[in-house]
Amino acid sequence: MTKRIVVIDDEADLRTVIQAALVKYAGWQVSTAAAALEGLQLVQAQQPDLVLLDVSMPDMDGYQCFAQLRAEPSTAKIPVILLTARVLPRDRRQFAQMGIAGVITKPFNPFTLWQQIEKIVS
Repeated sequence: MTKRIVVIDDEADLRTVIQAALVKYAGWQVSTAAAALEGLQLVQAQQPDLVLLDVSMPDMDGYQCFAQLRAEPSTAKIPVILLTARVLPRDRRQFAQMGIAGVITKPFNPFTLWQQIEKIVS
């Protein structure tokens, strides 16, 4: 079954790499958004199987975006994986308590990104 993924990240190069890697190596459908507000609208419209969400964005950070996804009944159950450059052990515990499916640290290997995602959501 083809997964539908929405990537929300303000870095254009990273969105391109993630989209290309997930399409090429996993055969998934990937839509991207450059900002949290755009991403929220995209998730609402597409109802994807998964959201990859950058933590550090200028207009609204990943935590605020995640909270809005959870507050909306139609998006509350969609798994969210955070993309972040820094993560401490205590952060991972906090993320789990918040209901975040998992964390992928930057930089990541584009060739194995889909496998990391599979491991988190399976």
